[in-house]
Amino acid sequence: MSNPIKQNEPLVTHIYTADPSAHVFEGKLYVYPSHDLDHVKESNDNGDQYDMEDYHILSLNEDLTECEDHGEALHLRDIPWASQQLWAPDAAYKNGKYYLFFPARDHDGIFRLGVAVSDTPAGPFKPEPNYIPGSFSIDPAVLCDDDGKSYVFFGGLWGGQLEKWQTGEFVADAEGPAPTEPALGPRVAELTDDMLGFKGEALEISILDENGHPITAGDEERRYFEGPWVHKHNDLYYLSYSTGSTHRIVYAVSRNPLGPYEYKGTILTPVIGWTTHHSIVQYQDKWYLFYHDSSLSGGADNKRSVKFTELFYEEDGTIRTIDPYPNKG
Repeated sequence: MSNPIKQNEPLVTHIYTADPSAHVFEGKLYVYPSHDLDHVKESNDNGDQYDMEDYHILSLNEDLTECEDHGEALHLRDIPWASQQLWAPDAAYKNGKYYLFFPARDHDGIFRLGVAVSDTPAGPFKPEPNYIPGSFSIDPAVLCDDDGKSYVFFGGLWGGQLEKWQTGEFVADAEGPAPTEPALGPRVAELTDDMLGFKGEALEISILDENGHPITAGDEERRYFEGPWVHKHNDLYYLSYSTGSTHRIVYAVSRNPLGPYEYKGTILTPVIGWTTHHSIVQYQDKWYLFYHDSSLSGGADNKRSVKFTELFYEEDGTIRTIDPYPNKG
């Protein structure tokens, strides 16, 4: 029998997992990660090393000490419009169905968002034949709000191609804003009632500093890079995300899911490996941060492992900063 899982240790060690999206479905905590393959690829800013082909869904037992791998839930070969790179996914429940949202490159090499459907949270999931019209970039994260509306937040720079969509069309050689200009924000679109499309065009979210000014592209400690996640706590919307080059998970808050959001601080300090990606979930009256690092693989950034740790709010609603290696001595 395997040893019990502990916080800040890999959920599973038989495969590499990354980009965890955690949800409570049917009273059980499920994790929807990407699946890093144990292969050698060129590492570059385009993300060619992250050549993932499928998704495995994980679930935890009641006291979060055991993790089950439910096997392959969706494979690249089953998605007609996709050519490669099944990156960070998310899941949602509505209308008696479970929906798996995922990014992949289409046959022109452009990242799009797709959706697959299942009757159970563990899958398998059947993909829609086409990507979501009007979708682009990576890292979908879905919020099903209390008023019945559902939103998908998405976007990532560099390999995620977000800066190539500044005109509303894909421009292959486009670059991001100058360092003194406002940074690009994540995109958000309200989902149709059947969860399979956008109700309208995706909007850009503004992230502001404490003085109400937009965070600039050169402010790499705070500016948006990728991995958006939105959750609610005490009627506030918390937008958390990766800063990319400075390897932090940070957050901003708003009274409106569409923003603007005011930057507040750091949730997770840098992990081993270049990328950092997370989710936040409430389970049995506690809050948890799910994240990944590359410690199991000895630092190989395209071979990451999902972990989790408890997350704490201060009385003023701010989130206590988490050190991913609290026992490093």
